[in-house]
Amino acid sequence: MELNNLNAVYIDDEAINLMLVEAYGQEFGLNIKCFDDSQEGLDYILTNDIDILFTDYMMPNIDGIELIKRFRKTQDEVPIVVITAAGDDQELKINALEAGATDFLTKPIDISEFKARTINLLKLRLAQLKLQDKALLLEDEVKKATKEIQSREHETLMVLARTAEYKDAETANHTIRVAHYSKLLAKKIGLDEEKQSVIYYSAPFHDIGKVGIADSILLKEGKLSDEEFDIMKSHVHIGNEILKDTNSAYLIEGQIIAQNHHEKYDGSGYPLGLKGEDIPISARIVTIADVFDALTSVRPYKKSWSIQDAVLLLLREKGKHFDPKLVDLFVESIEEVKKIHDTYH
Repeated sequence: MELNNLNAVYIDDEAINLMLVEAYGQEFGLNIKCFDDSQEGLDYILTNDIDILFTDYMMPNIDGIELIKRFRKTQDEVPIVVITAAGDDQELKINALEAGATDFLTKPIDISEFKARTINLLKLRLAQLKLQDKALLLEDEVKKATKEIQSREHETLMVLARTAEYKDAETANHTIRVAHYSKLLAKKIGLDEEKQSVIYYSAPFHDIGKVGIADSILLKEGKLSDEEFDIMKSHVHIGNEILKDTNSAYLIEGQIIAQNHHEKYDGSGYPLGLKGEDIPISARIVTIADVFDALTSVRPYKKSWSIQDAVLLLLREKGKHFDPKLVDLFVESIEEVKKIHDTYH
């Protein structure tokens, strides 16, 4: 047992007692820091890590009971030994124990008793510290394992989200761009980091329902008939059905986005005709990201728009198709938008 690595403190207003206890500690390798002023000693133990505390009972300014009470407010595990001349005072012992004392020594101190009691308490302290270290190690391992599981979950989510692309005529990186645009807007609107992350991994599921749309409609180069457009609109219901009844926060949010990303701010969208802030924030965000990326991407039925022209459309549709505040934030962040566009083009 490496006692010289442990920190002991003794507080007593009598210098002879301090010298005696310090010398006793040196007999078995325990270094004790001594204070003859209780306030000074209290200030030290409240601001430094210690492993055992010895304190006198009768002291000016702050007595031993009060000192223990104040120390225990911040540290409830360090052993405390009360050293007192009133060894038979039962009321004193009860008060000290209630305050948080661990053990007692009676003056004049017997060196053998001092050594035995102190070593026993320090063994408990060492075991306690080792247990804390193991707990911290276990916590670290759990964090690592959780991070690995989360990483695999994120990877799986992105793979699943890309399935819709193999049915649709969208560009290969559409889902990843929509995810990045959406996370950017979530950050700009002030959502916390956890919500930003959920939206980032959920946004790519906005069109997952297109896997249930016939290729003859989904890949048609010309304008859809009214009947075909009604069938196309059903992808929001299909997406809702695919993603419902799940426990994953990402898939739950993905369901909300899939169901609501074709709603319009003025209430003219589908499937429910929701209006304004009745449309979930994640769907309002993804609506802008999805439309912007669709406009600036090549599709079988159109050429890509310039970023400037796409921004002008967002501004024209502000308050009608799109949440006006989100449009303003998107436009204000256009340099970051361009960087995402170019990086994942």
